[in-house]
Amino acid sequence: MSVSPVLEVAAGSVAAALAAQQGGAMRVELCNGLDGGGLTPSYGMLGVAREHLHIPLYVLIRPRVGDFVFSAQEMDVMCRDVEYCVRLGCDGVVLGALDPAGDVDMGMMRALIAAAGPLGVTFHRAMDVSADPARTLEDAIALGCERVLTSGARPSALEGAETIAALVVQAAGRIVVMPGAGVSAGNVVQLRVLTGAYEFHASARRVVAARRLGPHPYIRDLGGDYACTDADKVRQIVTLLSQE
Repeated sequence: MSVSPVLEVAAGSVAAALAAQQGGAMRVELCNGLDGGGLTPSYGMLGVAREHLHIPLYVLIRPRVGDFVFSAQEMDVMCRDVEYCVRLGCDGVVLGALDPAGDVDMGMMRALIAAAGPLGVTFHRAMDVSADPARTLEDAIALGCERVLTSGARPSALEGAETIAALVVQAAGRIVVMPGAGVSAGNVVQLRVLTGAYEFHASARRVVAARRLGPHPYIRDLGGDYACTDADKVRQIVTLLSQE
């Protein structure tokens, strides 16, 4: 039986999430600081997004940039963020925690998943920096995760396509393997053929020119252009996937 393709869009703002929905995305992963790999969005962003989205809303739970080995205090922060997602009626959370050896921190993950209760769980790209992605896949399955997000441990999903394909075979329908990192209208069909995956993760962004409020020649790191999900780019990917 064929499975309908799914596009999840990583959205770094409410505007981006709404553009993803307008473009036909099937799911949003809401986060902040997307250029740094993504962080947990603010409570305000979550609340407004939940009010306006009618497609599934998953929330990235990541308290800081850097590695995925978290302290007890960071664990407390993540649990509270997950609990807020439950209260708000989000559809899922996106998690990942490793131990100092690079393996999945099963104790921490079990606690986070318990806090998530009925919400769906995606294991995020901590998988790509784990000691053994194949073993991490089995751990994610044992934890009951719905899917893993991966670039095949390479800078982009296209570069990691061979590894992603092997993970899809290994998963054997027990969990969804979702390619992400550099997914676009220019390569999504190729990725589907190369990997055998049917869920894909993209940001589908365009650069938005900042409003110039006056001459500030000495300030270069504030008020500049920024990237936001573009509904037309999302629509292009959705259309290409629907034609396969």
